[in-house]
Amino acid sequence: MNKGMLTVGIIILAVIALALINFITGFSNGSELDYYLVKETTEAAMEDALDMEFYSENYLYRMDKEKFVESFLRRFADSVDRTRTYKVAFYAINEVPPKVSVKVDSQTSLSFSGETANISTNYDAILEADYKNDIYAKAEFNK
Repeated sequence: MNKGMLTVGIIILAVIALALINFITGFSNGSELDYYLVKETTEAAMEDALDMEFYSENYLYRMDKEKFVESFLRRFADSVDRTRTYKVAFYAINEVPPKVSVKVDSQTSLSFSGETANISTNYDAILEADYKNDIYAKAEFNK
């Protein structure tokens, strides 16, 4: 009887260890995947939202806020994992120079006693460029 209970105890301990490893792996992989998804989506949406007409007139990059938000949400919705719940928040969107701060909270599908694990991802992006035709520098130089 003693050896039988020891075997059952070892099996139960192994099942608990495997469940814990599965949870930790899913949490860490989910965090990494969320980060790269937010990064790639933000950069692509910023490029979509650039106002090239404004650039051709003023030689400055300008991003349209509404176009950025629309493009980001469309791209993000196409790429997310359908088993988790996401909450997207935009904290700072500057048009000139193009800068955004995005926070994405996601809840994993795994829960313990009604509590789900939350993964929070913050990403700040600034669109930088070398201005070859700086109109302000030209105006100073020509004086």
